[in-house]
Amino acid sequence: MTDIITVTGLVATVPFVVNQPDKVPFTSFRLASNQRYFDRRSSQWVAGDTNWYTVTAFRALAVNAAASVHKGDRVLVTGRLKVRRWESGEKSGLAVDVEADSLGHDLVWGTARYERTTQRDASAPPEPSITDETARSTDAAQRAGDVDAPLSGPEAWDVATPGRQVDDLVSASADPVDTPF
Repeated sequence: MTDIITVTGLVATVPFVVNQPDKVPFTSFRLASNQRYFDRRSSQWVAGDTNWYTVTAFRALAVNAAASVHKGDRVLVTGRLKVRRWESGEKSGLAVDVEADSLGHDLVWGTARYERTTQRDASAPPEPSITDETARSTDAAQRAGDVDAPLSGPEAWDVATPGRQVDDLVSASADPVDTPF
């Protein structure tokens, strides 16, 4: 029997990517997920225990995840749960893996911009889609008041790559992080 699970959390490691011609592309990273609750007695958010998952994506999902997901991002992952025992010398433990079926950014914490890839593009990393010419025409459209024109230049960079202290957000400890509520 296969258990399906949905997990939210922080990408805790730089995604490991394998995209070689003779192999199925895959991307793997560690996900830290902790439950938080509001303690009314102390009027503070309190972090619970952190659960650690190894998330692995294959084929087109792996290629798109490699181009989209970075250390420190908050993501949602849905996939098949696999729990296995491991031993290494005197040490042993349990590994909890999620083979991702779907993966995306958690929009409770920020914004994202979707860009569809074609079947042909699914086996290769996506190319940047904004050229200098498109950026100039988009900027002109924005100045003209076209609200549907996509952002480019510094405005898009602020949304696409917000300044964040990843190492402060992702740590081995279960330090609480600010809540969006």
